[in-house]
Amino acid sequence: MRIDQLQPLFSADIMGAKPIIMAGPCSAESERQTLETAQALAGCGIKIFRAGVWKPRTKPGGFEGVGALALEWLSKVKAQTGMLIATEVATSRHLQEAIDAGIDVIWLGARTTTNPFAVQEIADALSTLAREKRESLAVLVKNPVNPDLELWIGALERIYGAGVRRLGAIHRGFSSYGKHVYRNQPRWGIPIELHRRHPALPIICDPSHIGGKRELIAPLSQQALDMNFDGLIVESHFAPDEALSDASQQVTPKELSRIIGGLIMPTETQSTESIGRLRQQIDRLDDELLDLLSKRMRISREIGRFKREHNMPIVQAHRYNDLMQKRVAAGSALDMSADFIRRVLAAIHEESVRQQIEINAAEDKEE
Repeated sequence: MRIDQLQPLFSADIMGAKPIIMAGPCSAESERQTLETAQALAGCGIKIFRAGVWKPRTKPGGFEGVGALALEWLSKVKAQTGMLIATEVATSRHLQEAIDAGIDVIWLGARTTTNPFAVQEIADALSTLAREKRESLAVLVKNPVNPDLELWIGALERIYGAGVRRLGAIHRGFSSYGKHVYRNQPRWGIPIELHRRHPALPIICDPSHIGGKRELIAPLSQQALDMNFDGLIVESHFAPDEALSDASQQVTPKELSRIIGGLIMPTETQSTESIGRLRQQIDRLDDELLDLLSKRMRISREIGRFKREHNMPIVQAHRYNDLMQKRVAAGSALDMSADFIRRVLAAIHEESVRQQIEINAAEDKEE
């Protein structure tokens, strides 16, 4: 499905002031906290206020949001500040209650995106809305918890198929086991590939959930802008350390204003001719890489034939592990990340194995 017949997410005054900034607390905890945070953000020029109403947590027992009552506070934010209001929905009931409260922007969270049944339930509910409401509502879809681009695209296609045309994606990073610098690994290549496939689709970055720590919001925001993301969705609380959820990744409105003020928007720093020459160099190097890979695969096929003739297993774990260790060390010495080298080598090895299996199957068939 082509996601290309889209309308601008927001009005011209918001879309024209790139990057789009959505900000507000992780959770709407009380009327005072919601309104005071919103008023401070409005004073900083923020035009879209976000706050969680329903907050499914990883484990039971934590603060799971106030629920529908908080929608009344968001409605007051809209009335008092003129800001658009946004919240997450995870069920068709959430959606209807949000619509009834005058919510302008909804988003589907990472856990919801992971479940096609849940996404389809929301899509079906969206399809039953009056046409004018469906056309005015902005819907954003966060990436799934796991790094699965097809699952992300599938969720976007379900919402698009429901007739939503103010549609966008939110990149909030991907979960991984163990301790890391980031709460959720950014895996920038995945949203970049999403943009390549669907260039008309706006992508918003969520540095709060990627970083998990407030000191990482500024550098992550700058990285997103450097990669031409359309905007940011940042968690901001009038007293972050007292927040009932995700306290460590929220900033005050004042600090958010400082972060935004320090961002550098990408500009055309080189002439078209200069960047054209650099791109030509990239193209030539890509051609050389493809030629080298082709030669490597020819050798792999010869190895496959040798293994078949001598009854050797196609996959030899000790050889693969030894190669991986040496190549990762060599790549690191050349200023390339170990994770990048592992992924490249894993892909090359997978293709080599596939071709060797294919050769064996073809020769078995001939016999």
